[in-house]
Amino acid sequence: MRTVMKVTLALAAAWLLAGCSAVRLAYENADSYLLYRAKGYLDLDEKASDELEARIDEFFAWHRRNALPQYARISEDAAKRITKGLSREDLVWGYDSLVAHARQSLRVAAERIAPLLDRLTPQQIAHMEKRFAEDNRKFAREYLRGAEADRRKRRAKRVEERLEDWVGNLSSVQLEKVRQFSERTPLYDELRARDRERMQAELVGMIRERAAQRRLPDWSANWERGRDPAHLAASERLRQEYYALLLELDKTLTPEQRSRAAANFRRYAEDFTVLARRAGAETPRK
Repeated sequence: MRTVMKVTLALAAAWLLAGCSAVRLAYENADSYLLYRAKGYLDLDEKASDELEARIDEFFAWHRRNALPQYARISEDAAKRITKGLSREDLVWGYDSLVAHARQSLRVAAERIAPLLDRLTPQQIAHMEKRFAEDNRKFAREYLRGAEADRRKRRAKRVEERLEDWVGNLSSVQLEKVRQFSERTPLYDELRARDRERMQAELVGMIRERAAQRRLPDWSANWERGRDPAHLAASERLRQEYYALLLELDKTLTPEQRSRAAANFRRYAEDFTVLARRAGAETPRK
């Protein structure tokens, strides 16, 4: 799953970056970055690497034609919604829109890469498992180390930085709301770690059975299937608490903060429109 997920994560990274030039730069280099990362997981020879590059090009051609125009419309709509003031319905709309597009993109990406995965050798599969283990150790260092109080502080800092990318510097009152959010919301990183390992094992088993073409697209698009009920409950609790935080912060935004957030969304809409228009003008890489 992690290899396939890199596709959507590369695209999501573009959305989360601050500044229109950063979005365009991130997206325009996402295919090269994805190719580099995927090769590290798959340990391919030259012929298979060329095939992987062609399959990634196919995916991004599809994504520019089909997904980017939708991203532009969502971004423009989001700018209007934040300008008038956020409601819970706006947040649900935003989350549902992103999840729906992620599912669609993951399904298409899985369809593109599955034939290659079904031909991996036992040695290449072992290499993938080694990389997964390295990723899990990195996840543990980032999210599981330290006392609970330290982990909550780190989470609050991550949330603070994301919010300031959108609205600029937060006031002391706003920072306190972020701190309270992190304090009241349960930590469930151990559940996330176990779920990562579950999905990695399922993916490896699928590849060993040469079943990626048959099973991977649906499995990728429905990533939450098979999750521990405790994980599902904790994830839902986090989302609802995050909605509450955003609604509280929306009431405290200065005109400058609200204007900055809306301008960011409008710049994203412009960027996605420009990138989509380039789809027909570009020629495939040699």
